[in-house]
Amino acid sequence: MAKAITHGLRQAMADDPHVLLMGEDIGALGGVFRVTDGLLDEFGALRVIDTPLAESGIMGTAVGLAYRGYRPVVEIQFDGFVYPAFNQIVSQVAKLHYRTRGAVTMPLTIRIPWAGGVGAAEHHSESPEAYFVHTSGLRVVAVSNPQDAYTMLRQAIACDDPVVFFEPKRLYHAKGPVDLQGNLADVAPMGVARVARSGSDITLLTYGAQVTTAMDAATAAEDDGVSIEVIDLRSLSPVDYRTIEASVRKTGRVVVTHEAAREAGVAAELIAGVTERCFSFLESAPVRVTGHDIPYPPAKLERHHLPDLDRILDAVDRVMDRPNSMSGVWS
Repeated sequence: MAKAITHGLRQAMADDPHVLLMGEDIGALGGVFRVTDGLLDEFGALRVIDTPLAESGIMGTAVGLAYRGYRPVVEIQFDGFVYPAFNQIVSQVAKLHYRTRGAVTMPLTIRIPWAGGVGAAEHHSESPEAYFVHTSGLRVVAVSNPQDAYTMLRQAIACDDPVVFFEPKRLYHAKGPVDLQGNLADVAPMGVARVARSGSDITLLTYGAQVTTAMDAATAAEDDGVSIEVIDLRSLSPVDYRTIEASVRKTGRVVVTHEAAREAGVAAELIAGVTERCFSFLESAPVRVTGHDIPYPPAKLERHHLPDLDRILDAVDRVMDRPNSMSGVWS
C-alpha cells in the first residue's frame, strides 16, 4: 500500500505542476513510512517541501497555496499530530469555499497515517475521523487496499474540495494488485462504497484496516451457516447510503465495526442513517463493535482495544438473535 501511495503522488505531480507536497521529514528521509521516498530527487525541493515541526504552520501555508491555485498535499506525520492543525482545518480549510460563496476552492489533500495495531507510542495510534466527519465542508475517506490507495489518492488530489485522506498504518505493507495505467474516469468515484464480499444474512459495515478483520469474520461465520455481506465504506463523508440501503434491504441485519471509540463515533451516525432509511426492513437492532471509550492504550494492551474477530462474531450472534457462542448467554 505504501508504494501504491508513492506511485499515486508521483503520477499526480507528473500530471499537474501545481501539485506539491509538504510535511515533516518527507524530503531527504522520504517520510517516516518512506511513502515519499525518491520524490525529492525527481521533483526538487520546491515541490517536495520539508517543513518545520509545526502542524498549524504547515496547514496555514497550505491554505494560502490552495488559495493561489496550487494543489498542496500535506502529510501529517502521525494521526495524533493533527490536533495542532485542527483549528486551521475546521476554521479555514472546511469553510473558505462556503464563506466566499464559491469564489475560492480548497483543492487540498491532507494525508494522515492513521489508527493502531503497530505497537506505536502515545499520540501515534489514534482514530480522529469522527471530528472531521462532523465538519461540513470536508470530504473524508479511508482506504483499505493498495488499489484504492493509489486510485483514491489521485482522485483526492484532483478534487476541488479539501479531502482528509486516512491511511491505515498497519496496512502500509499489505500487498495487492494495482493497475497504474487505468483512467480515473473509468473507476468508481471515491465517494462510492465497495461490496467487498456478498452475503444474504447480515450487512457488516466498516472501513480502513477493519475491512480485513471483517472479511476474516465473514469467513468464520460462513462455517457456522451465516452469510455476511461486507461493505467497505471507503468514504466516510459523504456516505454512500445507496449501496448500504441496497444491502440492508436484502439482509435485514446490520453490524458496524471501527477502531475508534464508541461514543458519538462514525458507527452511531451510520446506524442512525440506516434506521431512518431502512427501519421497516430491519429484523433486529443494529449493533456496534468499536474501540473502547478510553485514550488509546499502551502498545502491549492495544490488542484488547482493537475490535477483533471474536467481538465481531459476538455481534453477529446478537443480530441473529441466538445465544452468544462465547458466554452461553445473550450478548
